[in-house]
Amino acid sequence: QAQIVQSGGGLVQPGGSLRLSCTASAFSLKHYAVGWFRQAPGKEYEGVSCINSSDGSSDGSIYYAVTVEGRFTVSRDDAKSTVNLQMNDLTYEDPATYSCGAVPPPLATERFCGVAPRHIGHWGQGSQVTVSS
Repeated sequence: QAQIVQSGGGLVQPGGSLRLSCTASAFSLKHYAVGWFRQAPGKEYEGVSCINSSDGSSDGSIYYAVTVEGRFTVSRDDAKSTVNLQMNDLTYEDPATYSCGAVPPPLATERFCGVAPRHIGHWGQGSQVTVSS
């Protein structure tokens, strides 16, 4: 059964770091654009970082929302069908449920990060990120 399993997240102090991972089974994420999206209570849903496919079907580009640029890094491990989100220098603006989503190309990377959730076919289960001193 094709599914995406997330790992990582948790509680961290301000300025701390966390790593989220998104691993697919029964299909390879290298053939998909993968994005990290977050939703916090009372805040708008936001695509924080997206990375396009790495199989040559797209330009493989990466997009970061301005709210996380310079602090978050997205990367792929195609051998493990995994996409990671390294989150550094976390602030009180970052707590949310973070979910990874995947779509097949072609879709421009920045546009994918702005797409509504109903247009994304594959989702991880979500990971909670909490920032507290």
